[in-house]
Amino acid sequence: MQLVRTGAVITVRLQKDLLRSILRGHCWLFSDAIDLPAAPSGSVARIQTRSGDIIASGIYCREHPLALRICSTQAPFHLDDDWLTGRLEAAIRLRQSLFRNNTTGWRLVAGEGDGVPGLIVDLYDDTAVIKLDGGAPEDFYQPQAIAQWLSHRLNLSMVVHRQRGRGTRGDALVGQLPSKPIHFLENGLLFEADVVQGQKTGFFLDQRDNRALVRRLSQGRRVLNLFSFNGGFSMAAGMGDAEHVTSVDVAQQAIHSANALWVLNGLSPERHQGVVADAFDFLQQAAKQKQRWSLVICDPPSFAPNQQALSSAASAYAKLAQLTAAVVEPGGLLALASCSSHMSSGQFTQANLEGLGRAHRSARLICQRGLPADHPTPLAMPELRYLKFQLLQLDG
Repeated sequence: MQLVRTGAVITVRLQKDLLRSILRGHCWLFSDAIDLPAAPSGSVARIQTRSGDIIASGIYCREHPLALRICSTQAPFHLDDDWLTGRLEAAIRLRQSLFRNNTTGWRLVAGEGDGVPGLIVDLYDDTAVIKLDGGAPEDFYQPQAIAQWLSHRLNLSMVVHRQRGRGTRGDALVGQLPSKPIHFLENGLLFEADVVQGQKTGFFLDQRDNRALVRRLSQGRRVLNLFSFNGGFSMAAGMGDAEHVTSVDVAQQAIHSANALWVLNGLSPERHQGVVADAFDFLQQAAKQKQRWSLVICDPPSFAPNQQALSSAASAYAKLAQLTAAVVEPGGLLALASCSSHMSSGQFTQANLEGLGRAHRSARLICQRGLPADHPTPLAMPELRYLKFQLLQLDG
């Protein structure tokens, strides 16, 4: 069974001078940068400069705005099963060097960052979840065959294919779909991933290092976790011996999961409160009631799904910075995060400065972080480094 689509290899000619960008490792060519020959989506394309030199190969979709994803700049430019298994083996070796037995959930394959554009694989214990970007990746990679390869290579009991789009259910490619979330370990903490219809592939793996940081900082603190989902940061704070943790999420199921995981990790129920509420409304009420916490974590969903939403997103982040600052006690810590890929780190900082200014609070930056090591990106593609995390200490 083929791991990738086979067929005639086409030639695509550059219409813009992007040679330097390509050779530096940028993987994307939009439709206005190349000619657009008629060919099936997922076709392998060799990229030709205007002078006639072949410089790279990639996967092609004429109908998609991101018309070509570059996979190799090394001759002979073959994109076949040997090429893919070589890239997958390299990705596996990297993760095996990163994690030990107390962590069993990580991003196994990170698309462009592992040299396989558009292919994402997350691992939760003995279950893998495959997700493909739209356009060429959906027609080039063969998920059933990849699932079989991964299952054999890693001794997996289940491989799930998640289609794009919020709320879509996964399909079992190996094994049977589970009736309940999958349990896995992260730095010794027990978490669960809804691999069938949960957000992303079932969990937010990209915040692992920041959860570990929160765990180290939480001893004796009253902690507020906003947009808590199923309580990742809450669990980390609880295991870090926080005095009390409040988890806030608008979804009843998220709070139910947070409460269940708190007990599953052996933590005292009286040290945790789950609140079903809109985070903005909760913060406004808390400020009126003069409630304060010594550590506040705010990790909202993306406010900028596209470039056009960037202005409104900046306003939303500024508003959150303002509202959260109002409930942080003097000298307390505030962790602000953004997963909006269209917002740069500088823009995120500016939005936070704006909000803190409105709250009449000054802050010092304790640390600033991005994606963890199992989420690599090409150095030439800063637009893929979507995660921003700032830990601040607010003035007295």
